[in-house]
Amino acid sequence: MLCAAFTLLPVVARGEPLPADLIGRLRSGGYVIVFRHGATVSVQAKTDSMSRPNVPAQRQLNEEGRAQARAVGEAMHTLKIPVAQVVTSTVQRAVDTGKLLGFGEVSATGDLAESGTESAAEDNDRRAQALRKLVAARPPANSNVVLVSHKPNIVDAFGTGWSDVHEGEASVFEPDGSGGTKLVARIQATTWTELARDAH
Repeated sequence: MLCAAFTLLPVVARGEPLPADLIGRLRSGGYVIVFRHGATVSVQAKTDSMSRPNVPAQRQLNEEGRAQARAVGEAMHTLKIPVAQVVTSTVQRAVDTGKLLGFGEVSATGDLAESGTESAAEDNDRRAQALRKLVAARPPANSNVVLVSHKPNIVDAFGTGWSDVHEGEASVFEPDGSGGTKLVARIQATTWTELARDAH
């Protein structure tokens, strides 16, 4: 069962060494990279993410978050990591993160919109299951898929081990083609630039 595959996921702790062959594997494709949106302004606004949001009232990316997303995208391009599709939450900070990565057209879906106490429990559960389903889907041949969502969704989908997930952090998953997946690495936003520099 799909949920069971995720229940058994190990959590790759922040600071744990990345797999030595990670970049080579990402260049070959077959992975789903789940980002939490980039850094935001500190003031949080309560909005219903499933309705058409009042964009100015949302918590937006700050300058650091915009620079962060651009830098991650530039590093991924430098590392020659192919991305066939970018799918984001409908919330603007997630859409902006996806666009600033620089992989072309971005698709937004309410399935990745932010969960939380303002939403019904069944909606939160549905979004968690939708995220797990997207992560378990095989990417197009020789490429990867990027998803951009929110901390509550990531925690609901993958467990409390992600309660420390940072803004801009990526979790790299490898679908097995049978509805399951495994966590390969968790990568902080600044680490992408370090990886790109070390590749030269």
